[in-house]
Amino acid sequence: MIRQAKPCDAENIANIYNHYISNTVITFEEESISADEMNNRIQEIMSMGLPWLIAEKNGEIVGYAYASKWNGRCAYRFSVEATVYLSPSAKSEGWGTKLYEELFSMLRESSIHVVIGGIALPNPASIALHEKFGMEKVAHFKEVGFKFGQWVDVGYWQVELSA
Repeated sequence: MIRQAKPCDAENIANIYNHYISNTVITFEEESISADEMNNRIQEIMSMGLPWLIAEKNGEIVGYAYASKWNGRCAYRFSVEATVYLSPSAKSEGWGTKLYEELFSMLRESSIHVVIGGIALPNPASIALHEKFGMEKVAHFKEVGFKFGQWVDVGYWQVELSA
């Protein structure tokens, strides 16, 4: 089941995200975040009229996806960045696809024109997911992040929804 996030989901969402903070270079955050901080982030996204979606399996949150502002300048208001994270126990079950299907559908129904996805590289699974939704690689920044004693590249993918 895919649904909108609620404040009571913040702890489970933070737990999923904190796994990636502590164990991967997928996010460049380095300190775990609290449920309160995650709830603030969810509320900020939703207050902008953007979706924050949850995937549930047997009552357990197995992933989430959301769209955030690409940039604060007014002319960017029709562009968003899409983000998806899955519980390590739910990988390869199609939840990323289900979340992005719903997210992209909601964005198409709004005034959003472009969706952008940033991916710490290498990450073949994330690249495949983004390209499944018609996203094309448009940028590659070399060694822009430093985490766990290593330099990390970031690629950007984008798709025009109204094309």
